[in-house]
Amino acid sequence: MSMAISRRNFLLATGAVGAAGLLSACVGNTAASSTASSVASAPAASADDSLALTDGPVSMTISWWGGDSRHAAYQNAIKEFESEHDNITIEPTFAAWSGWEEKMAAAFIAGNAQDVCQVNWNWLYNYSADGSKFVDLNTTTNFLDLTQFDQAALDACTVANAQQCVPVSMTGRIFFWNMTTFNKAGITEVPKTLDDLKAAGKAFQEKLGNDYYPMHLGAYDRMILMVFYLESKYGKDWADSTTSTLNYSEDEIVEGLNFIKSLVDDHVMMNLKDYYSANSDTATHQSNEWITGKIAGIFEWDSAASKYASALDDDNKDGFTVGEEIKFGDFNGGFSKVSMGLAITKTSQYVAESATLINFLLNEEKGASIMGSECGIPASKAGLAAAQAAGAVKDLVADANSKVMAFTTNKLDPLFENNDLKASGTGIYQEVFDSIDYGDETPESAVSALLEGMEDVGYTIG
Repeated sequence: MSMAISRRNFLLATGAVGAAGLLSACVGNTAASSTASSVASAPAASADDSLALTDGPVSMTISWWGGDSRHAAYQNAIKEFESEHDNITIEPTFAAWSGWEEKMAAAFIAGNAQDVCQVNWNWLYNYSADGSKFVDLNTTTNFLDLTQFDQAALDACTVANAQQCVPVSMTGRIFFWNMTTFNKAGITEVPKTLDDLKAAGKAFQEKLGNDYYPMHLGAYDRMILMVFYLESKYGKDWADSTTSTLNYSEDEIVEGLNFIKSLVDDHVMMNLKDYYSANSDTATHQSNEWITGKIAGIFEWDSAASKYASALDDDNKDGFTVGEEIKFGDFNGGFSKVSMGLAITKTSQYVAESATLINFLLNEEKGASIMGSECGIPASKAGLAAAQAAGAVKDLVADANSKVMAFTTNKLDPLFENNDLKASGTGIYQEVFDSIDYGDETPESAVSALLEGMEDVGYTIG
């Protein structure tokens, strides 16, 4: 066993998993394990004609996570909404993603979450598999136009026979490259094959030095790329999208872990131990290596294009490029999913006002044109048209999204993003990839921790 302490173990030892995380785990594990039976037998609700806007003063709340540009978009849209509804005051709560789910999990459990919450799709299963946390938006259609959304996207947000959120956007993963650095290494085209990636690793090391890498991925990102690789080779979903029954054998998963390890060994990706030593908890787009072009690639959500592009310094900014999806086998790997949704908590005293706010942000011309593509390409037909007319859909995001949606065919199961698995610093994915990069485990020995962690959150392991 290595004497070096991994980032995950350090955070666990210092109590980074607080009460919120523990509460999240308790609720998430119980609810998610019953995913297959989460659809209630009661019929879907119809519009509640008793809902009405309040004439008097209304003080309501909203929460979201994101980067600076998303924060600005929400706040500007809220100001515009308040100007149209002069009796409504909205108090926002927002931050970056790190630690956000733990905070919101505690709020859902305590019953003091905001009236309107930006939610991850899997939160519906993790925290409201019985429909207890979020309002069925079918009851709010006098204020929120659900006809603007494709039925498949709405269905993905229907849990316990309730429309628990409305989809803001659809998303998937794609490669982004800093071609300024690639050009310095003598490479003029974006990588399109595994051989291209391996060749880039060699060229970066030989021509630019040991501290330059074609890309870097954190633990959760590595898990997504590993699944992308396996789906490319074997042509089957990672797990059943309804029952969360794993579709891959232990040997196949070891193959996937070895694929990720080979990218580190071949200097395609930075070793996690080296990254932590230089950056500790810092997200990749905030690292000096990304900003200055020493890390020249990422495999990220299409909606993150602007965040990564804007983080580059002036010498590298012009090199940012949306890459191509890479086929690692005979099939198209990867998945698309509901990027995020907007939900109304059942503790809200202002359901009609909350639905009106969501409709303004997603469907109405003023709100949607301000929000633009800050939360991804709008899923609302009216919202997308308004954002496009206002020139508020960023070309990089649109390009990335179109490539993802044209390529991906696989389905995501709701347990894959369980916080006990994906949490930065403390999740099982972190434990597995840390242990390999620190040399404490081989892929062959680390797979047992991955499978045990997946089983603990409710996966059925064959």
